[in-house]
Amino acid sequence: MKQLFDELSYSVSKITTQKYSTSFSLGILVLKPSIRSAVYAIYGYVRLADEIVDSFHGYDKEKLLNRLKVETQNALEEKISLNPILQSFQETVHKYQIDKKLIEQFLHSMEMDLQKIDYNSELYNEYIHGSAEVVGLMCLQVFTEGNKEKYEELKPYAMKLGSAFQKINFLRDLNDDYLILGRTYFPNIDMDVFDNSVKDKIEQEIEQEFKEALIGIKKLPASSLFGVYLAYNYYLSLFKKIKRKSSKEILNSRIRVPDFQKGYVALSSYVRFKMNCL
Repeated sequence: MKQLFDELSYSVSKITTQKYSTSFSLGILVLKPSIRSAVYAIYGYVRLADEIVDSFHGYDKEKLLNRLKVETQNALEEKISLNPILQSFQETVHKYQIDKKLIEQFLHSMEMDLQKIDYNSELYNEYIHGSAEVVGLMCLQVFTEGNKEKYEELKPYAMKLGSAFQKINFLRDLNDDYLILGRTYFPNIDMDVFDNSVKDKIEQEIEQEFKEALIGIKKLPASSLFGVYLAYNYYLSLFKKIKRKSSKEILNSRIRVPDFQKGYVALSSYVRFKMNCL
């Protein structure tokens, strides 16, 4: 029965999400049950592409990413894939009428990761849009469940949230990106002179995006509001921890939030949510 394969496909995407991200997994867990599987499918797909460019060292990453692009196109056209993650993703794309241009922009940013790019402001914004903002927009199309007016209203806020998350990831992963992968995303910055003043400037951008994103989170449908708010607070707690570290510490280690602190964030977020104190 194909239904069994479909169930398996969504299960694989869910397991992928749980394996790679505790924060997002918990955020998805408190979404309305009817939309959880779609968000797992989106995360599973973008994680698959991200792993190709970030982790598959010793393999032909360009060839693998091109294969994923072709298989994605085939899955979308044929409405089926033997790859469980692609199967759940294509079903989600069709069910929620996710704009295929968003997928193209995402894959373009993944291609950028395979190149040695000296990022200026334009390329930096282009990368963030494709790697993070469009993922937020894919999820927003699920959250708004076909309400195009609501989608257009919340679109700029979803992009701000995706951008803030990505910039925090850049700071968190600065050590691995620069020393292992040889990447530097922040524009016009010499990593040999990455200091606290440079770090502060980046953090000011993130703070502003967080403020703007929260306005949109409060306007989300009830089915997704708390889940997105929880993910927001997880990243906010990580951001606060990064802010307390010096530029030298950021370059020499990967900052993370321990599980016990995530538990506290979840509880406090729930209390504020129930008290309508977002």
